Amino acid sequence: MFCFVLLRAKASKRLDDVSLDINKTRRRRAQLLKAVKEELLSSSSSSSSSSSSSSSSRDDDDSDDDDKEVTVKTLFGVPMTPETSAIALVYFVQGVIGLASLAKSFFLKDELHLSPAEAAVVMSISSLPWLVKPLWGFISDTVPLFGYKRKSYLCLMGVVGCVAWSTLSQGVSVVDNRWTASFLFAVGSLSIAFSDVLIDSIVVERARESEDNSTTGSLQSLCWGMVAFGGIASSYFSGELVEEKGSAFVFACTAVFPLLIAGAAFLVKEERKDFSTSSEMVANVVVSGGEREEEKNGSVVEAGKETLSTLWSVVKQKQIWGPALFMYLWQATPSPGSAMFYFSTNELHFSPEFLGRVSFARSLAALGGVGLYNAYFKYVPLKKMFTYSAILATALGSTQLLLVSGYNRELGISDELFALTDSAVLTVLGEISFLPVLVLAAKICPKGVEATLFASLMSLFNFGGVTSQFLGAGLTEKLGVTADNFDNLFELVAICNFTTLLPLAAIGFLNEVEQEEEEEEGDDGGGDGEEGQKMIQA
Repeated sequence: MFCFVLLRAKASKRLDDVSLDINKTRRRRAQLLKAVKEELLSSSSSSSSSSSSSSSSRDDDDSDDDDKEVTVKTLFGVPMTPETSAIALVYFVQGVIGLASLAKSFFLKDELHLSPAEAAVVMSISSLPWLVKPLWGFISDTVPLFGYKRKSYLCLMGVVGCVAWSTLSQGVSVVDNRWTASFLFAVGSLSIAFSDVLIDSIVVERARESEDNSTTGSLQSLCWGMVAFGGIASSYFSGELVEEKGSAFVFACTAVFPLLIAGAAFLVKEERKDFSTSSEMVANVVVSGGEREEEKNGSVVEAGKETLSTLWSVVKQKQIWGPALFMYLWQATPSPGSAMFYFSTNELHFSPEFLGRVSFARSLAALGGVGLYNAYFKYVPLKKMFTYSAILATALGSTQLLLVSGYNRELGISDELFALTDSAVLTVLGEISFLPVLVLAAKICPKGVEATLFASLMSLFNFGGVTSQFLGAGLTEKLGVTADNFDNLFELVAICNFTTLLPLAAIGFLNEVEQEEEEEEGDDGGGDGEEGQKMIQA
């Protein structure tokens, strides 16, 4: 019995031990499961946080990439889009094309053996395309080429300019007389003048599309800045290339630059349009009584008549033609430029390289003149500005008489130093005198015909420059100044210098422009309703 009880107690103890082991195992399993769950949760949260952080980092990278994509380089405050790059490129070509200026003068003198008067006539003829700039604008606006009003003409002018300069690079074997040279020089000028009108129209369009008033100023800064940069770059090398390689090599180099205009055409934003099916562009054929008549009253003719009618109604007013006449006279006084070039090379023996340095100094001086005008003279009334400019130009221009007479050497100043300094000073004054002309032209343009009239006024101003060259050529011929005879050069320079004062006789035409300036100042800026100024009604 005792053994049975002892066995039962041992069995009961074993059962208790097994039960205890089972409970411990369950608790351990529960703890293990809990630990596993916590581990899974922590890993999932960490993975989600890492994924979120990685996604956020990717988003940040994407946003950074977007910022990088949105960020656009600017030049003179203008975002450099493909189209603004085209504008900058065309204006750069206008400046860098001056590489051939010195080569043209030496080509006429040394290879065609022209007299100073004949060379002046050739230079005058080559400027003719700049006199009819409104015509080029009218052609591009009314006669689209291959469905484009801008791109196709830009490309065409680039090719035309390249052909003209390439032909000139063949030298006297092809260009053996002054008339052929005049024609090719004029064609080269045509490519630049036409492209200038085309790119100006794009500048105007983009300025009008922008709501920011500073856009116009920034675009103009871009344009003139690129012209100045091109002019400085070309003038620095022009003389050295002429001296070492010759005029033909410089013409060949110049032929490359118009191709940049053709390339810029592909950067211009313009959609192609089909104008061939327009009823306004096609002549209507009317058959009546067996007779066939063509009605040529398309939009081209009508647009031309309307433009000329509007322009004439504006130009015939004294408020317009008076200041315009003054602008022409201001530019039309005779110039001894060709005679002085022959004197500098044949008498003073200035080398092409030195003349290139003089041209480089003039380019830098021109920038200085712009800075001086913008800082100190832009608020000076126009009449006072023109009066002081004419008097000062006459006084400083008289210093050329010292160079012609050789008196500068008696003062201990070499010809090279005197010519370099004198050219720089006169260029600064010339730039200060030129900018008020642009201001005057802008002020007298009434609303509605601003672009057409401004282009016409600039053509008139350019015509004054051609008149100046023709008058200078006539005086040079009359006084007997040739490539070897400079006996009367002193009288020629003196006459041309003192005629600078003659336009002041017509300065009374600027009275009404002065009155407008006073009214604008008195209106404190004015409002859009009254426009704060006197408007000339057509």
